[in-house]
Amino acid sequence: MLGGSKAFSGFAVDDIDAARRFYEDTLGVEVSENHGMLTLELAGGTHVLVYPKERHTPAAFTVLNFPVDDIDAAVDELVRRGVRIERYEGMPADERGVMREAGPYIAWFKDPAGNVLSVLQDRPA
Repeated sequence: MLGGSKAFSGFAVDDIDAARRFYEDTLGVEVSENHGMLTLELAGGTHVLVYPKERHTPAAFTVLNFPVDDIDAAVDELVRRGVRIERYEGMPADERGVMREAGPYIAWFKDPAGNVLSVLQDRPA
């Protein structure tokens, strides 16, 4: 029934202005605003809705993944821009905070509302 729908994802934040500055200025994502909500306009025509929510509770899981070609360069640039890379107990990470144990290389960080995001790189063949 909905297989042909151009579905999109969304998540909440507690401060739309802070979210806009973070996604636009810090991460370099194209952002538009309409009716007090943001649309993140990602590569490939993907859109993600970011909406305000009172008494927001951050997602405890990754809400948005950014594939990159060079995770070390991406993490270094995020840190240079003031982003803190998260480290999770039981998930071994290197000195940059990149987990390389299994699956893709991945590093997690949070937006100003506390939602979890990641950069990830396919594991070399």
